[in-house]
Amino acid sequence: MAQKKAHEVDRWLAKPEQAYRVILIYGPDRGLVSERARRFAAGTGLPLDDPFTVVRIEANEVEQQPGRLADEAQTVPMFSDQRLIWVKGAGNQKALVSDVTALIAEPPADCAILIEGGDLRKGSSLRSAVERGAGAMALPCYADDGRGIDAVIDETLGGAGLKISLEARQLLKANLGGDRLATRGELEKLTLYCAGASEVTPEDIRLLIGDVAGLSSDEAVDAIISGRFQAFDSAFQRFLAAGNPPFLVLSATLRQIHALQVMRTAMESKGVSASAAVAGARPPVFFSRRKTVENALGRWSSTALQNAAERLQATILRTRQKPALAGSIARQALLALTVEGARGRR
Repeated sequence: MAQKKAHEVDRWLAKPEQAYRVILIYGPDRGLVSERARRFAAGTGLPLDDPFTVVRIEANEVEQQPGRLADEAQTVPMFSDQRLIWVKGAGNQKALVSDVTALIAEPPADCAILIEGGDLRKGSSLRSAVERGAGAMALPCYADDGRGIDAVIDETLGGAGLKISLEARQLLKANLGGDRLATRGELEKLTLYCAGASEVTPEDIRLLIGDVAGLSSDEAVDAIISGRFQAFDSAFQRFLAAGNPPFLVLSATLRQIHALQVMRTAMESKGVSASAAVAGARPPVFFSRRKTVENALGRWSSTALQNAAERLQATILRTRQKPALAGSIARQALLALTVEGARGRR
């Protein structure tokens, strides 16, 4: 059967076999699915920004236009020897399964089909079609175990020139692993906070992910994602007046944005409602905040969330570079995000 165990996937992606023309990457860890799909796509050597060579399709488009995937795969490349068809948001859509089954039976010689799937159960139609196919490969993505988390920590911190003590590593690992996207976000935030240092300490970890810090900044974060200016400014000023560094609000907001990204992906890939996405969130959303988070999912698009995450990362770096201006830099950036939240509300 054409499939790999979860621990074999990275090794296969390091040197994928060209005989497999249909690649299904699936699993409950949407961040890891997306990361590995990008890795496979980059490994083809094709220009990913060329729409003639790399064709991106949403699975729902295939469902609305039966046969489209097969037609795209059979199109002769005009500007290269190979093409890549990249399908996102795949589930068990009938037309998609039909097209994939046909392509597995008669695989194109000059085209690879990369499919990003959700949490497909064993025996589901799309997963079964790929696993049974001689020219197809199924790659599962599950939440990182201890070894996987260690590898991501080493990769991210090592790339930033940071070491981490054993105690700090254990504290960090206790708060990572639910989703690769969220894990990457937390680690990127940590590297920004520790910019200029040589080692990550337990104090750094406690400051970034401590429960007290999270609870004390919830009021400001909720006002930001809800687009409530006065509520944000009041909460932010009280937070600073209590002697807390502005970084904690930036950190908590970035953590919330990453959580919204994970839930938004679940809504788009699985077709679930905002309330269902919030109910299935890990770690769980505290009951009193569920309605606020549900409403935020309705007004923040995936693009807006990505832009917000990038803005926050840049702001955190600026506050580290100019600590004397940290309060005003943070307030300006967070007010801009509050404007985005208000736009969505209209």
